[in-house]
Amino acid sequence: MFQINLKNSSSFSCSTEDTILIGAQKKSKILNYSCKTGRCKSCKAKVLEGTSVTIADEIGLTVEEKKEGFILTCVRKPTSDVTLDIEDLSGYALEPIRTLPSKVDAITKLSDSVIELRLRIPPQSNFNYLPGQYINIIKGDYKRSYSIANKDSKTDIILFIKNYTGGKFSTYLFNDAKINDLLRMEGPLGTFFYRKTNKTNIIFLATGTGIAPIKSILENMELNNVEMKDKNIYLFFGGRTQEDIFWEPQFKNINVHFIPVLSRSENNWNGEKGHIQEALITKKIDLSDSVVYSCGSVNMIKDAKEITIKNGLPEELFYSDEFISSN
Repeated sequence: MFQINLKNSSSFSCSTEDTILIGAQKKSKILNYSCKTGRCKSCKAKVLEGTSVTIADEIGLTVEEKKEGFILTCVRKPTSDVTLDIEDLSGYALEPIRTLPSKVDAITKLSDSVIELRLRIPPQSNFNYLPGQYINIIKGDYKRSYSIANKDSKTDIILFIKNYTGGKFSTYLFNDAKINDLLRMEGPLGTFFYRKTNKTNIIFLATGTGIAPIKSILENMELNNVEMKDKNIYLFFGGRTQEDIFWEPQFKNINVHFIPVLSRSENNWNGEKGHIQEALITKKIDLSDSVVYSCGSVNMIKDAKEITIKNGLPEELFYSDEFISSN
């Protein structure tokens, strides 16, 4: 066993058989994470002291980040006591991960390539989650991760599903799924959720079905609008064509500046064109007084992080959830 020390004076012991992330979870310490495969780098941490060994390639890290001493805690086992510059999120009281039965309640077509899947869960299950988290849907021996698109609910879970060519689960949902089909769900998972802040501007960036967790967060803000009264909320939603903008905010208690952005020019489109991270910069928002939540494609998130930090955003105030295809 080795001691893992975190920057906020929190610490835990970790077995040499566990990754640092799993060791933290076993000791009820919550570290940032998402994919758990070394690809998305949500669990990136800088090593201040100590050594560790990888159990899989840290694909999410650049060569420069590795040279600077960053690791991904989801694929690192300790080989000594380790001190990390990373936050313990235990204060957010995340719910324990459970596996529950669920049934297909409704399937609604949102665009040619996206459906809304509504799952019915047992009302007595007390399945609670933080808006922004995701679940794993399990059918037989197959498991797929999807962000929850509605605020905390006692009876149903809403997911936005994209149809990936050759994707086993999306093929089932788009072609074969029937009402009342029985599925299992595992969760809640992930650490993509809203953090209270004294910053004025709350900026959301989403592409494709990456709008799902942001929709959930915004719905929760609508309920807790007192905290939001002095905030400027911006939502940049990107797609290729107008059909890809399959959801837009309609709230009464919070004011969301909605900026849809298309990457492919259309003759009848008078809105923003290009990429959402570029559209954000043109708005001249004070990024030094901002927090950014970004969800969607890997390339968008990578570019958005670089350009926002370059323009004044503190790096630790960029939160992301990368959607990585299982294909």
